[in-house]
Amino acid sequence: MKLKVDYMKRWVFFIAAVAMCNFTFAQRTITGTVTDAQNGEPLIGANILVVGTSTGTITDFDGNYSLNVSDAATTLEFSYTGYSSQRVEIGSQTVINVSLSAGQVLDEVVVVGYGTQKSKEVTSAVASIKAEDFNQGNVNSPAQLLQGKVAGLSIARPGGDPNGDFNIRLRGLSTVGANTEPLVIIDGVIGASLNSVDPNDIASIDVLKDGSAASIYGTRGSSGVILITTKQGKEGSAKVEYSGQLALETVDETVNVLDAAGYRDFSQRVGKGTDLGSSTDWFDELTETGVSQVHNLSLSGGTAKTTYRVALNYRNVNGVASGTGFNQLNGRLNLTQRAFDDRMRLSANVAATNRDADLGFTQAFRYATIYNPTAPIRDADNTALGGYFQQDLFDYFNPVAIIEQNSNEQVQKRLILNGSIEYDLLPGLTAKMAYSEQYDNDLNDTYFSRESFWVGAGRDGLALLKTTDRFNRLFEFTGNYEKNFNKLNFKALAGYSYQAFDNQEFEIQGGGFLTDAFTTNNIISGAEFPNGLSRNYSYRESNKLIAFFGRVNFNYDDTYFLSASLRREGSSRFGENNKWGLFPGVSGGVTLSNLFDISGVDNLKLRAGFGVTGNNVFDSYLSLSRFGPVLQGGSGGALANDPRRGGNPVYFLYNGNYVPAFGPISNPNPDLKWETKTDISVGLDFALLDYKLTGALDFYTTTTKDMIFEFNVPVPPNLFATSIVNVGELQNSGLELSLNYAAISKQNFNWETGVALTYFLKTDLVSLSTDNFDFGGTRDISNLGAPGQNGTPLIRVEEGAPIGQIWGLVYEGISDDGKWIHADLNNDGEITNDDRAVIGNGLPDFQLGWSNTFKVGNFDFNIFLRGVFGHDLVNTFRAFYEAPDAITSYNILESSNDIANLTESPTFSSFHVEDASFVKVDNATVGYTFSLPKGSSFSNFRVYVTGQNLLTFTGYKGVDPEVRFQDAGNIDSNAFRINDLPSALAPGIDRRNTYFRTRVVTLGVNLGF
Repeated sequence: MKLKVDYMKRWVFFIAAVAMCNFTFAQRTITGTVTDAQNGEPLIGANILVVGTSTGTITDFDGNYSLNVSDAATTLEFSYTGYSSQRVEIGSQTVINVSLSAGQVLDEVVVVGYGTQKSKEVTSAVASIKAEDFNQGNVNSPAQLLQGKVAGLSIARPGGDPNGDFNIRLRGLSTVGANTEPLVIIDGVIGASLNSVDPNDIASIDVLKDGSAASIYGTRGSSGVILITTKQGKEGSAKVEYSGQLALETVDETVNVLDAAGYRDFSQRVGKGTDLGSSTDWFDELTETGVSQVHNLSLSGGTAKTTYRVALNYRNVNGVASGTGFNQLNGRLNLTQRAFDDRMRLSANVAATNRDADLGFTQAFRYATIYNPTAPIRDADNTALGGYFQQDLFDYFNPVAIIEQNSNEQVQKRLILNGSIEYDLLPGLTAKMAYSEQYDNDLNDTYFSRESFWVGAGRDGLALLKTTDRFNRLFEFTGNYEKNFNKLNFKALAGYSYQAFDNQEFEIQGGGFLTDAFTTNNIISGAEFPNGLSRNYSYRESNKLIAFFGRVNFNYDDTYFLSASLRREGSSRFGENNKWGLFPGVSGGVTLSNLFDISGVDNLKLRAGFGVTGNNVFDSYLSLSRFGPVLQGGSGGALANDPRRGGNPVYFLYNGNYVPAFGPISNPNPDLKWETKTDISVGLDFALLDYKLTGALDFYTTTTKDMIFEFNVPVPPNLFATSIVNVGELQNSGLELSLNYAAISKQNFNWETGVALTYFLKTDLVSLSTDNFDFGGTRDISNLGAPGQNGTPLIRVEEGAPIGQIWGLVYEGISDDGKWIHADLNNDGEITNDDRAVIGNGLPDFQLGWSNTFKVGNFDFNIFLRGVFGHDLVNTFRAFYEAPDAITSYNILESSNDIANLTESPTFSSFHVEDASFVKVDNATVGYTFSLPKGSSFSNFRVYVTGQNLLTFTGYKGVDPEVRFQDAGNIDSNAFRINDLPSALAPGIDRRNTYFRTRVVTLGVNLGF
């Protein structure tokens, strides 16, 4: 810790030393007028600022200004809300007149599929977020940059696990059995991993929200598209930039369980429980202050012909759970070259990432919640189990022993290479060829000690090694043509895309070791390896996507706009009869403010779009009849017979040898095809009050058909018990509103505020059946789990009803003799499963993001609030451990005091379902930008402090009220997941392995040289 303190001291000393540097220069006066470039009218209140300082002024009622500047001043910046800013070199001038062009918002460049458009030309639902609007602080994933910033985009990660993934949903749920997250494209590389780009290297993120915009990406556009553009070099002298962060992360919320004194008191009152003589705060034993540091260094610059940017990023992140975090090194090179009188443009990008992660075991949180607080951590006499205290009870393990005796590590490697050649063949006609390769490798290394009572002791240690390689190459050829016909601007795009994927996986698992010394480095030495108890497999699959696509755009007099696209795409993953499909998109808009003179309205554009997108099947060869090893366990059905889904091979003894069993593992379906989503979107873009207030209002409705789903089928006539088929219909609709308001714009004070609102109207499962496959109307899924409630389903899936229905008994109270009272809904005089009803819904109704940015002199302040409303959560901790009876074996929740007269074991009901609506102070930043003298070594110097997840306002009693968009299923007492594939049909379940919610404070510095 001393090293970390010294590190902070050096930072503070360095910042203070530079801040104390002060120089005095001679003064002179610059005067002038700022006018509207179109009509020559003076601009009242325009800002004039000496670049690199806080010195500035504003224009008067006649557009005039007067500004005293030092001889060290070199550049003035002129800006006005709704107008393009302009920088002017001072030189020897004393009078500088400037004309600013209106419509800066309208001329902003927005990235769309295979190109860019000006904001005024966009007729689809597209959101563009620039780097200056990103969330700040200890941001380790690009997803965090957008959280709460885009209307219709939901991003959630319950708890503060530094290695946890974010769940991303765009405009709600669009599928029940395929990919639910948006397609990610980085600098034109389709399907890139978010983990392959460092947040500090991102210049902008554009989100294609509706089908008319996403249809150009065909089979992978149904869940939306996220386009990431990285920072590029600019013409000029070399520029070096450094940013550094030191972050401290602490536990913000845990499960409220009895401490040792409370446990003893409760035990005495109810006459149950065991006092083991110690006082242990298991949460405190598992957690620590997570200290993280981030360093980013970049070099950029270039000439009129060549530009470059090189960046190196290092992240050392430590979570609040002992032994969790990662070290990550990321490098990126972006290079562009112009040739042949700028008719040819070449670009090359290389990005490499290496992450060494300590994943830890989230199960430790679960057992810390229920472990007896009077139990000691260690028992010196228990040498067989490593000297840790253990009790032989069901699903009951010392949480400290879990994290100290066992290891769970992962190494991730990401590499992206892409380049392009663009050539102007004729005036207005350009051809482009692009090629990219992506390589991802994950190596998982897990070892359970021979002395681990949790897993390893029963098998004399257990070692698992798993490596996954994903490789794909993408080739695309596009042609662009642009022509002006008087007031009509015409653009056309035509292209071809070929993408090939090759994925392979290998796993080896075994136990029976004589020593822990080798961990996973000598698995075949284990006694289990030759006798069939070990689990070993290898897997490889490949698939291809080929597409032809085109788009035309019309712009008439900057008033009428039309865009139409078509993509014909084929996938080798689909059945023989349905490998190709068509995905059209069309949208149009009209700028009403150009047709009508509306007082106070600067811009008003009405737009509408229609598009058809697809969703690819989640794996290869599912349309074929396959034979392979027979597996048991895993997630059931065809997926249980996939070794990647957790199933274990079945062996039989033949002539003294263990031989794996083989048999059918899938049924053929030559008609298997992609899902299709039809999207209708209507929007209104507006700018009011001299462009101070801008925004967009959108309504969307979507219908997804032919959803990819696994159905149970009879054997015979089928060879296997399940088939992957296209069934059903899903409907989804909502409203979105985005607002940005430049409330105050003065010389030394600015205030801007922005709101992103989303109202989810409905997410209904219309049908999950066809003529040949009958879902049966309803199905109950996602059991509560052990102990004792494996047969208690939590979610009802019902045709013709909303998705996310939480299903259970209706709680009415507790009787005088300590019995549960539940509603007898069918009036038959007894409480059975037939009395269950809808008692909540796991999907939200409404979400809000609200940002406020203030600038006072050299200080800047930003605060961002995020709220999600209307979703319910099943609090599984309460469903198991909010019961006095449970104290016989486990610790229980403090809230058990409220029902101390209860004499029965827990029975799941509406009593355990809570409204999880919340508002969070997600991000607050205070920064200071130093005024630098002429000749300073720095071109920019800013320091800041950021707090993340500072406050949470919610009535939810669990760890984190964040939405659970899908259920990952139970994890059994041996650390292995029972249900493997997350189910989008089962949102709203707060499982017992949730990582604790955390709060982060970050000190940062930005330097430019």
